[in-house]
Amino acid sequence: MEIHPKKQKAAPPKEPVNPPLPKKRKKRTWPKLIVYLLFASAVALAFFQRQNILDWYALRDYQPSNQIVQLADNSYMNNYGRKLFYINDPQIQEKKVFYNSCKETEAVVLGCYKPRDGIFLLEVTDERLAGVEEVTAAHEMLHAAYQRLGYNKKQEINSLLKKTYNELDDENIKEKIDLYLESGADTNNELHSILGTEVADLPAELEQYYSQYFTNRAGVVALSDKFENVFTSRRLKVDELDGQLSSIESQVKANNQKLVELEQSINQEAARLEALLAENKIEEYNQGVASYNNSLIPYRTLQSETRGLIAEYKTILTQRNNIAIEVQELSKPLNSNISTDSKDL
Repeated sequence: MEIHPKKQKAAPPKEPVNPPLPKKRKKRTWPKLIVYLLFASAVALAFFQRQNILDWYALRDYQPSNQIVQLADNSYMNNYGRKLFYINDPQIQEKKVFYNSCKETEAVVLGCYKPRDGIFLLEVTDERLAGVEEVTAAHEMLHAAYQRLGYNKKQEINSLLKKTYNELDDENIKEKIDLYLESGADTNNELHSILGTEVADLPAELEQYYSQYFTNRAGVVALSDKFENVFTSRRLKVDELDGQLSSIESQVKANNQKLVELEQSINQEAARLEALLAENKIEEYNQGVASYNNSLIPYRTLQSETRGLIAEYKTILTQRNNIAIEVQELSKPLNSNISTDSKDL
C-alpha cells in the first residue's frame, strides 16, 4: 500500500502590509492663546494707564527748582497734586514777564493755568503777603486737576460745588464768582479751585475728593485766610476810622451851628451894653457886664472843644489815609497790569 504524502493547498500570495501611520498629534493652541492674552492685557493696561505713562514720560527728565519744590511743600500738595503741579512746569515770573504769559486771562490775576503752556505764578516778594504764592500755586494746580476729570466725574463734582456755593455765606467769594460770571469764565472750574483753597468747612464728599490732591487742605485755607486778613484787617480799620471821622464831622457841624447862635446872642448883648454906655446909663451897664461875661464862658468852652475835635479829625484822617495808601501799595504787586516802575497809587 503506497502511502502518498498529503497534498497541501498552496497559500495565497501575500500582499505587502504598510506599517500603521503614526497618529497626528493635535497642535497645542494654549501657548499662542497665552501670548495673545498677554498682548491684549498689555494693550489694555497701556490704554487705561496711558495718562500715567504720558505723565511719566513728561517728567522723566524734569527737575523742579528748589523754589518750586518749596511751593509744593508749603501748599501741602500730596504726591498726586505735586505731579499735576510739576507736569505743568510751573514758572514764577516777575510782573512784566507774567503779564505776557497770562495777558489773555482776567485783568488782575496772581496766576494762570494754560493747558498747552503750563502754570504761571506772579512773583510776590513783600513779606506782608507771605502765603499768596502758595495759595495761588494750589489754586492753579486744581485747575489742572479739574481738566483731567472725566465727564461723569466732572458732572458729579460740579453738582457738589454748586450746592456748596449756594449754601455759602461768604461775600468775598460771592464777589469773586460774580466777577468771573461777568467775564464769561467757567465758573465751575473757578469754584473748583476757590472752594478747594479758601473754604474751611466743606461737605464730606468734597473734603474726601480734595484729599487726593492735598495732605492738609486746612493748611492751605489757613494760608489763604492769613493773606486775605492782610487786606481785610486794614479795610476794616479804614471803615472804623471813617466812622469816627463821620461822627466828628457831625459833631463839629453841630458845634459850629451852636457857636453861631451863641455868637449872635453875645453880639446882641454887647451891642445893648454899648448903647447903655453911650447913653451914660452906667448902673444899668454895670449890671449887664457880669451876665455878658458869663455868656462868654460856654462859647469859649465850645469853641475850644471844637478846635480839639478838628485836631482829632486831622489826626484820624492822616491815620486813615496812611492805611488806605498801604492797602494800595499792598495791592500794587498783586495787580499784574500795573507796571513795576509805575509811581501811580
